[in-house]
Amino acid sequence: MATVDVVIPVYNEEVALSGSVAKLRAFLQENLALPWTIVIADNGSIDHTLAVAQKLAGQYLGVTYIHLPEKGRGRALRKAWLESTADIVSYMDVDLSTDLKAFPPLVTAIAEEGYDVAIGTRLASQSQTKRSLKREFISRCYNLLVKAMFFTRFSDAQCGFKALSRKAVQELVPLIENQEWFFDTELLILAEKKGYRVKEIPVEWVEDPDTRVKIRKTVMEDLKGLWRLRSRPLP
Repeated sequence: MATVDVVIPVYNEEVALSGSVAKLRAFLQENLALPWTIVIADNGSIDHTLAVAQKLAGQYLGVTYIHLPEKGRGRALRKAWLESTADIVSYMDVDLSTDLKAFPPLVTAIAEEGYDVAIGTRLASQSQTKRSLKREFISRCYNLLVKAMFFTRFSDAQCGFKALSRKAVQELVPLIENQEWFFDTELLILAEKKGYRVKEIPVEWVEDPDTRVKIRKTVMEDLKGLWRLRSRPLP
């Protein structure tokens, strides 16, 4: 029976973390038949996030944590995924903006359907998304740019809701240079170019008004990342 790690990267999330972990744990107990572990990946928090993570790991079976002194979602995922011994690794944002009912299909795609990568998409016709027009416009333009530059098939590079097989992690993650938000896009471009099948799962997604994403900085990072990949042969 396949095992699953569910990684939650966190930075300064002392307020939201306990409630999110409790909600996720209750959902997994009821809806995921495979053995699972929740891994809180604290990357460089300067509030009490690490203390909260330690408390949750002591309070609940099936909850662990790792700590990185430096910030970076990609950095946190790299460490958590490469050190994992699970057959399937995944991650989701701590705000649980993506409705959890899409998680079992994400795992099933890897465990039973022969995919090595499965991602949530907010841009499929069946998806239901509530977010500002500004973020919707930026997201659609960005994903069109990715398609135009790399002829990719996936529709939503940056949705914080993904799962990979152990095989895909071991081959792809060491090739990724970015340590922050562009990590997701770089992962998916490499996956397609390496011949991995990527399954997209339509999701329900609600924007978190307390998001830690700095849109201008993230957009610039993403554009630089795309140019870097376009300017040199992919590994």
